[in-house]
Amino acid sequence: MFGAFTCSLAPAGICTRPGTADSFMAIGTTELCDRYAELYPGAVTDVLDDMGYSSRTLPSALEPLTPDVRMAGIAYPVHGHPDEQCDYEENIRKFLTMLGEAPSNSVIAYETRDDEAAHIGELSTTALQVRGCRGAVVDGGVRDVRFIREQGFPTFARYLTPADAPPRWSLAEWNVPIRIGDVEVRPGDVLVGDADGVVAVPGNVREDVLERAEDLVETEDAVREAVLDGVSPLEAFEEHGAF
Repeated sequence: MFGAFTCSLAPAGICTRPGTADSFMAIGTTELCDRYAELYPGAVTDVLDDMGYSSRTLPSALEPLTPDVRMAGIAYPVHGHPDEQCDYEENIRKFLTMLGEAPSNSVIAYETRDDEAAHIGELSTTALQVRGCRGAVVDGGVRDVRFIREQGFPTFARYLTPADAPPRWSLAEWNVPIRIGDVEVRPGDVLVGDADGVVAVPGNVREDVLERAEDLVETEDAVREAVLDGVSPLEAFEEHGAF
């Protein structure tokens, strides 16, 4: 269409509201991700725009491997850099450690600064899927595309290549803030994606955005029904305040 608290990835889902000493049970992580998965990035982006977060859409060059993909999960950010002289044995061990620490309900997100390597392949997505991860966003390359499609693991990438990353790209850190395009992605943010692309919801407003986006989708459903019943677009907008 046109136009505040923080949570960790801990399974308990306990959050603390800034400015108070009280802890409380917020929406559980699994429920939060499931509800976001029922939305779509357009509605989430509209809400973020209204709230003053106007630059949270990841670059359009990041495309899904399948057109019918739907993805929502908590960001698990990773970054590194091209390095043809890296120590392969040390690097592959870091890769495997990072994959083994991916939290349930997470979406792994790569800042690569690279145009030459595949940072996700079928064995990586298998390991992530077994751990309960919900997808991958790679500002770089992927490989084993046929197998990943068969798995049904939601994956967004900038390009495809058979060249594996560990011999030519050094993994630096994970579960730390990264930057994809002009968007900073931090642990605890929510990544929501479908065929339109990916949006990153800041972790400190993720529940507020969820509830507002759910309300917006209900309003848009009402607008759709009105238009199907013959109401003009302008009249539908004036009645419901959305289009």
